[in-house]
Amino acid sequence: QVQLVESGGGLVQPGGSLRLSCAATGSIRSIYDMAWYRQAPGKQRELVASITSDGSTNYTDSVKGRFTISRDNAKNEEYLQMNSLKPDDTAVYYCNADIRRRLGRAVYWGQGTQVTVSS
Repeated sequence: QVQLVESGGGLVQPGGSLRLSCAATGSIRSIYDMAWYRQAPGKQRELVASITSDGSTNYTDSVKGRFTISRDNAKNEEYLQMNSLKPDDTAVYYCNADIRRRLGRAVYWGQGTQVTVSS
């Protein structure tokens, strides 16, 4: 069984920083693309950032220059460094990974971690 476990959310003031982490555990052969999504109250879940297995990254326009996605392939972990946070960044953040196991390949989701930006 594969699980994605997130950590690092919380309450931060506007202009502050947070670092989210996501660890993939279980019977994993390889991990392809990894990503972070977020969902604010009353809104659809949106892609925040993604990273390929060789480190190529992509960001939604609203976070470019403020957020940085990275991964540690040896540890099966991904991270999201969030700087200059704004109230509009308030949402539940979910990690996502395309994982190959011995018996097949599937996309997995974490349970979500709340990020609240407020003074």
